[in-house]
Amino acid sequence: MVKHIILWKLKDELTETEKSSIKKAAKEGLEALVGKVPGLMECKLIIDGRLDSSNADMMLDSTLESPETLKGYAVHPDHVEVANTKIKPFTCVRTCLDYEI
Repeated sequence: MVKHIILWKLKDELTETEKSSIKKAAKEGLEALVGKVPGLMECKLIIDGRLDSSNADMMLDSTLESPETLKGYAVHPDHVEVANTKIKPFTCVRTCLDYEI
């Protein structure tokens, strides 16, 4: 199995209201991919409970069956649509850690 962890920072010019709306839409979009993307076993976007000591706004914690299914997830049309419409236009920093468990 593979853990796929992403941290994003939203663009500074966004208002708090915009950030809240963006985070909710991203959460709905990403978490809905379970059952649609082959090999995606778990997908949780953390958007609440952020402490002031944090320097990221959202964290994706997902589990996939294998490194091969991670590659498929990256190019799956449903994932690409969520990334291109609900995340990439609003983020300025993306950090990723993938590892086998």
